[in-house]
Amino acid sequence: MSEKIRWGILSTANIGRNRVIPAIQQSRNGKVLAVASRDLGRAREFADDLNIARAYGSYEELIADPDIDAIYNPLPNSLHAEWSIKCAEAGKPTLCEKPFASNAAEAQKMAEAFTRREVLFAEAFMYRFHPQTQKVKALVDLGGVGQITIMDAAFNFAIRPGDDANIRLSHTLVGGALMDVGCYCINVMRLMTGEEPQAGYAFADIGEQTQVDETLAGALLFPSGAVGHFDCSLRTASVQAYEIRGTQGRIRVSEGFVMNPEKDMTIEHWQGSAYSRISIPPANSYTLMAEDFADALIDGRPPKYAPQDGVENMKVIDMLVATLQ
Repeated sequence: MSEKIRWGILSTANIGRNRVIPAIQQSRNGKVLAVASRDLGRAREFADDLNIARAYGSYEELIADPDIDAIYNPLPNSLHAEWSIKCAEAGKPTLCEKPFASNAAEAQKMAEAFTRREVLFAEAFMYRFHPQTQKVKALVDLGGVGQITIMDAAFNFAIRPGDDANIRLSHTLVGGALMDVGCYCINVMRLMTGEEPQAGYAFADIGEQTQVDETLAGALLFPSGAVGHFDCSLRTASVQAYEIRGTQGRIRVSEGFVMNPEKDMTIEHWQGSAYSRISIPPANSYTLMAEDFADALIDGRPPKYAPQDGVENMKVIDMLVATLQ
């Protein structure tokens, strides 16, 4: 394997252009070698814009490229399973954009396809790699809030008026607020408790035209007795915060999921009568995520978060979706 992992990118999605590709190019152990689109002209234009050496007019061609060491899959949710499994069949380690799949059954098939072939696979929840998230997890594990009793989270943003073609609003492509941003709220609660919720319920505003949940609120019950509640929206002013409360304190993070890589982050911590503000230096969570995956390939170890974690997150999403029907 080369000194730097050579990445191939499936599709010219904006998350790749704006976030993941620049982050990989800045990483210490990776570089983007190729991009694929179903339109060769679009792939070439995209590659030229981002200084990527190779452009392909089909996903199959990129997957077949013997020089590609790893693949990043940012395709629409409805295509995650199909193309990730094709990557597995080709023996290509794959980092798949969240949410893992359309549902837990698809996610399980994906995980099994990679496990069966002993090929690395992970879900691209980048926020978990940021030092802010790691610090909050360490505080919780050290008893910084006592026993967790209540968690709340919110991830909202407003899709621009007139942007009706946005894939997040597509029922066919398995869009909706829960899939796009609610998945973060669920994931952070699972991460901080180290537990899988045993019950859950959700309410949603389903768009008359889009037929997806444009705004949703959910509640989760964990085996320890901790209760989590969250809201997510594609039609609401921006917020991306979470709070963890327990028998001895609480922790609040006001920018919890998409962190500015050039800005200090702040954790607020109350414990007993003491209050502290913890400053976290700037970091690029996308770069850290890509570096972990590349290190796993180079060192022959599993990625930090196992693919089964992505399956478990999808099981919670399925549980909540079932209560809407």
